[in-house]
Amino acid sequence: MDPVRNPYAPGAGQRPPELAGRDRELQQFEVVLERVARGRPERSMVVTGLRGVGKTVLLNTFKSMAMQRLWGTGKIEARPDQSIRRPVSAALHMAIRELAPRHRAPERIEEFLAVLKAFAMRDPAAAKGTSHWSPGIEVPAARGRADSGDLEIDLTELFVDAASVATDLGVGIALFIDEMQDVQAADVSALCAACHELSQSGGPLIVVGAGLPHLPSVLSASKSYSERLFRYARIDKLDREAADLALILPAREERVEFTQDALDALYEAADGYPYFVQAYGKVAWDLAPRSPITVDDVKVSAPEAEEELAVGFFGSRYERATPAERDYMHAMAQIGDEPVATSDVAEALGRKPSSLSPARDSLIKKGLIYSAERGQIAFTVPHFGRFLRAQPI
Repeated sequence: MDPVRNPYAPGAGQRPPELAGRDRELQQFEVVLERVARGRPERSMVVTGLRGVGKTVLLNTFKSMAMQRLWGTGKIEARPDQSIRRPVSAALHMAIRELAPRHRAPERIEEFLAVLKAFAMRDPAAAKGTSHWSPGIEVPAARGRADSGDLEIDLTELFVDAASVATDLGVGIALFIDEMQDVQAADVSALCAACHELSQSGGPLIVVGAGLPHLPSVLSASKSYSERLFRYARIDKLDREAADLALILPAREERVEFTQDALDALYEAADGYPYFVQAYGKVAWDLAPRSPITVDDVKVSAPEAEEELAVGFFGSRYERATPAERDYMHAMAQIGDEPVATSDVAEALGRKPSSLSPARDSLIKKGLIYSAERGQIAFTVPHFGRFLRAQPI
């Protein structure tokens, strides 16, 4: 089989050739876009799921859908050590630049850019007289708007002004936030407050976030009304039909087929997780001598695919953990693959739960585990427990 023609794409955020099994989420977002365009009240949207289920791919697809409707769009990736003031400034600057050529009143664009510049430069964490971001905006910074230094006030005023510019054109603005669970607590509160104001005023600006399964609880801890503020979409592994389509349709474009036994074996190996479907499909293609790809081809290729996952998908995460954190994860893995009680982990390690809090909290911050519910934790990466059980302790 020609590796150059291999259609499968196991990459971080890389769109697969066939986005199978996500029709419901795409339809939901289509409704959001249409309602906002018609001036009807609509909630912002949050997509959650484990790593490797395609959250970033879906977020990028949503962005493309908004751009096709001539919306202004901007995207950021949250970091736990960074305020969102700077990345949001850059993202909204991009969104307004997309809208500016179609706006008939250049002074309205300049007025907003002046507010945006004031917002970007009013970073309390920056040294006095300096800014963390040089926005490249020629107009002078506005005074008295989005420059108080209080992010909740400033972000709300900035969103309202950005939405006003979009209203002039009869379109909307969409701000996409990946890894949203990493937004700092105070910034989450500011985001929710700004979205709440927009939902009340009907401004055509929406925030679309993607994050790990505990993101709804992060938002809820910030503002009690966040559960009514966002439309939540939980995505998981693909069902059998969708997983098969993700393999069959791209191959068919290249005039390559799979036997039914091969599809059975690939589904068993990948367990329906989109990243794994692409990873196993790619290696099976590369090692198969001809079409159709058979179950024997899958058996030959599976160990190589597993080795690549062990190094790139699992191993890179495992290497980030300290010895104490690895002990904690090994104990979790020995208990089982479902969410486990923190008390059971402590018992397995022969330690008091309080003494393990630093390791647990650090693993959560590194995005390796998450708090499934009070007193329980789980891996953010599917099949990570199985990987750990194969590693020496």
